[in-house]
Amino acid sequence: MKVSEMRAKSAQDLTTELVSLRKEQFALRLQRATGQAPKPDQFGKVRKSIARLKTVQRELRGKTGSK
Repeated sequence: MKVSEMRAKSAQDLTTELVSLRKEQFALRLQRATGQAPKPDQFGKVRKSIARLKTVQRELRGKTGSK
């Protein structure tokens, strides 16, 4: 998902997306631990997506003035 698409979403949608990305990250770690060897590039993609999402959430909090 692109950053522009993330900025168009509401705070609740962003939180929902963050939860799903965290679940995906956990599933990838489980697969790696059990030897199922997922695609190695997926770890970085998910981690960077989480970082982008958290950055957009932080930007939205700064605009509204709430913590």
